Amino acid sequence: MFKSGFVNIIGYPNAGKSTLINSLMNDKLSIVTDKAQTTRHKIIGILNNHNYQLIFTDNPGFTKPANIVHEYMNKKVKESIIDADVILYIVDLSTDFVNHDDLNDKLKKIKVPLIIVLNKIDKVDQQILENTSSKWKSEFNNAEIWTISALNKFNIENLKERIIQLLPEGPKYFPDDQWTDKPERFFVNEIIREKIFKHYREEIPYSSEVVTEKFKYRNKVFRISSSIIVERNSQKAIIIGNKGSSLKKVASQSRTDLEKFFNQKVFLEINVKVIKDWRKKSQQLKSFGYN
Repeated sequence: MFKSGFVNIIGYPNAGKSTLINSLMNDKLSIVTDKAQTTRHKIIGILNNHNYQLIFTDNPGFTKPANIVHEYMNKKVKESIIDADVILYIVDLSTDFVNHDDLNDKLKKIKVPLIIVLNKIDKVDQQILENTSSKWKSEFNNAEIWTISALNKFNIENLKERIIQLLPEGPKYFPDDQWTDKPERFFVNEIIREKIFKHYREEIPYSSEVVTEKFKYRNKVFRISSSIIVERNSQKAIIIGNKGSSLKKVASQSRTDLEKFFNQKVFLEINVKVIKDWRKKSQQLKSFGYN
């Protein structure tokens, strides 16, 4: 009996969705930072075995929309509720219990298996764990409740085994050697964007986008040219830093991670461009992949 299906991971910003999919895949598929709303695009990770194919989907955090990008992100979350075989709703145990009416109401109506994944068990004491678990059990009588630490990989293998049990019988949707639906350029953009989130504060990470214009492999070297897009000249100056110091740091750390990702030498060039109010322009957003 061969099992396969789409396991969609949803939740609110900073709950640990990307860390969870990386732990389940035992590989770094999604970028992870300590800032909310790091993930902007739906990313598929494919885990192949001789008797199953798990297709994990890491989705953006569900949020109150403040711009077109947020509307796109919420749209992807809602689509994931519809087309899943199993849904993992990940919750940050270290935050107060909140009844998210809009998302919760949709999840209470689904017909597929739902697992409420209470993450960051390592950050709370037993009393908080018991109280929060009780509240979620009361909120969802159609769900299983699991406690994990995605960062420390606590209970991850047990959760994976339970997901496999819940999967329907099905075909292989992807070839054995495919591990994601995204092209290599996407991961170049994401790795650079991760460094932006780690090195800059306030609005800069959220006002920036990364586009890779050149991507060539020649003489065992990846030659990559990418641009960081920002909305204002003042943001461009911050990204570059004094005598280019900040941009050099982003480029150096990105290149190191890219060489690990591709297992090849990388030559990376990063420029900074200004596209005024790009987050408010539908056509511009489409060109960046927000469809």
